[in-house]
Amino acid sequence: METPVTPESIRSAPKVLLHDHLDGGLRPRTVIELAEASGYAELPTTDADELGTWFQEAADSDSLVRYLETFAHTCGVMQDRDALVRVAAECAEDLGADGVVYAEVRYAPELFTEGGMGLDAIVEAVQEGFREGERRAAAAGHNIRVGTLLCAMRQNARSLEIAELAVRHRDSGVVGFDIAGPEAGFPPTRNLDAFEYLHQQNAHFTIHAGEAFGLPSIWEAIQHCGAERLGHGVRIVDDIKTDADGTIHLGRLASFVRDRRIPLEMCPSSNVQTGAAPSIAEHPIGLLTKLRFRVTVNTDNRLMSGCSVSSEMAALCDAFGYGWADLQWFTINAMKSAFISFDERLAIINEQIKPGYAALMGPR
Repeated sequence: METPVTPESIRSAPKVLLHDHLDGGLRPRTVIELAEASGYAELPTTDADELGTWFQEAADSDSLVRYLETFAHTCGVMQDRDALVRVAAECAEDLGADGVVYAEVRYAPELFTEGGMGLDAIVEAVQEGFREGERRAAAAGHNIRVGTLLCAMRQNARSLEIAELAVRHRDSGVVGFDIAGPEAGFPPTRNLDAFEYLHQQNAHFTIHAGEAFGLPSIWEAIQHCGAERLGHGVRIVDDIKTDADGTIHLGRLASFVRDRRIPLEMCPSSNVQTGAAPSIAEHPIGLLTKLRFRVTVNTDNRLMSGCSVSSEMAALCDAFGYGWADLQWFTINAMKSAFISFDERLAIINEQIKPGYAALMGPR
């Protein structure tokens, strides 16, 4: 018999995560303990439950800029090697416990240099933490693989330097590059030298686009920079029109994104918090899924949104009536879009994802 779709059963399903920020997924208790160890005195509270609530309420601002301000505290306690190893290990553990079998977790190395660490040392510490977290997850019965994306902050001038860092470490688990930070006023074309370098090096990259800014951000990311995936990409819906009789028309950019199967790294709860969508039920992911864009389901920042991949999927099931076939579709979309080799992607699809969903769906 088919297993009922519930939050608990969704947690047992194999899942793939492409858009998750390391500094947005700390455990509240870890933030407090790292602050105490490092002498960081800026936390609003040292009660773990209260701190978790504070992060979520502070992020519920309808503003991407205000949302990003919450990271001052998480980054503030991640300025030494031990802290980076711990946070990365716990990240892999937490994702594994949520049923994630493959994750790409991103962070900006330039944000963790205040304690004197060099960029290469930062990457090495995070990679060590992920490998340790994978081992702990496996010991608990959860098989997860974590790849890393290195972000450059789009408002700074270090994109090429971070792109070179990503290429330097791509044989040790860094699978790609991204630019993050405020979109308005900082178009992706400011970083063209980095993207040209990545093209030359046959390296993978995604770009945050179409979240706080509209279609021009998406167009630049794809047509000028050559993005393989779109971080969020929610505003692509602005290029889709519906007539009074229900006929749907895709504009040229929306058609290009769908026809080329450019993956959309959609983060429903985060998009509601920053004002990119009014609610989960009104999130463009419903229409984009219906139109069969390459939609994937992601967390963005698990601490700020108080979410997991499972809770995001459960919310979509409640809002749109999705079942196991839809959740498998989202998951395979994500795995097809990952920045690891074709053979590795295919193995995870055939050996973990399809058997996992087949068991949940029952005989067909």
